[in-house]
Amino acid sequence: MSVAQPANPVTTPPEVPATMRAWTVTDPAPVLAADGSSPAPVPPLELREVPVPTPGPGELLIHVHTCGVCRTDLHVVEGDLAVHRPHVTPGHEVVGRVVACGPGTAGPGAADPGTTRIGRRVGVAWLRGTCGHCRWCTTGRENLCPESTYTGWDADGGYAEYTTVPAAYAYELPEVDDTALAPLLCAGIIGYHALLKAELPAGGRLGLYGFGGSAHLCAQLALAQGARVHVLTRDRAARELALELGAASAAGAYDMPPEPLDSAILFAPVGDIVKPAMRALDRGGVLSIAGIHLSDTPPLNYEDELFYEKQIRSVTSNTRDQGREFLELAARHRVRATTHEYPMSRALNALEDLQAGRFDGAAVLVNDL
Repeated sequence: MSVAQPANPVTTPPEVPATMRAWTVTDPAPVLAADGSSPAPVPPLELREVPVPTPGPGELLIHVHTCGVCRTDLHVVEGDLAVHRPHVTPGHEVVGRVVACGPGTAGPGAADPGTTRIGRRVGVAWLRGTCGHCRWCTTGRENLCPESTYTGWDADGGYAEYTTVPAAYAYELPEVDDTALAPLLCAGIIGYHALLKAELPAGGRLGLYGFGGSAHLCAQLALAQGARVHVLTRDRAARELALELGAASAAGAYDMPPEPLDSAILFAPVGDIVKPAMRALDRGGVLSIAGIHLSDTPPLNYEDELFYEKQIRSVTSNTRDQGREFLELAARHRVRATTHEYPMSRALNALEDLQAGRFDGAAVLVNDL
């Protein structure tokens, strides 16, 4: 990918210390008390002093500048996703600079040298590794690789001073500030994949169910491409943001949109919404489900919710090509995240606010550790 680089992209990296501060999951559990009004009595996330990781073969060591707060992080911390790495450091929307390179990051067959220069600003996203030789990897569907691994789930992520990433999975970044870039690296990329899976026709009618970090980026791209966007979400501030961004309508999560939909995307992890979303689809419409976790869905009525060739599709991660495509489109169409900054030292508070729905757009942690 050829993208504009920020002014003075190569800087003198900081001296790498022996230890760093990083947030680690203790025992996965809810971040809020049972009534949802206060923090949990025993937080499932703890800030600890740990060794700075050493980049392995083909890996880069990244000094973290910012890290977006994704709902998937919440699923990891609260135990909605099975534990893959005990005491993992969450975070997979990382913007930072390369401060060290492991063996094999240069020379023939290595990753794009644009991401392996000391001082180069790069992005770290959710997809961290694939086998490269299975039938999915060899047919452009590496997101379905059975051996795929993920940042902040299988390996420590960006809620820390430093993190590592395989050089082949690091992204070159467009000329956007660190805070605005972070949510693009998962919320933006996954929203783009969900939009592709929804098969929205040119000038089509798109419904977005839920309007957090991913949906508000997806909406901007769809609007730039000529769609009519209808937003359905419980949150009043999110509905106001949707209208400010250009949505044709904004209503409650279980309401019917003002016109039948050609395509819809479910971003909220609420299975109950599948029924009204399917009812809202026009004939031949497609619902794509963008989350990695979804509560159980109720039974569907065939005649009212599935007949006339309506389809439901799930979305699994993304390919690196899709990530690069989205970053180019985001730069071209000036897709920008509505962000709320938190110091990295308050990562737990950011997750609590995400769970409680206390902000619109996306939260971003700024490294103050």
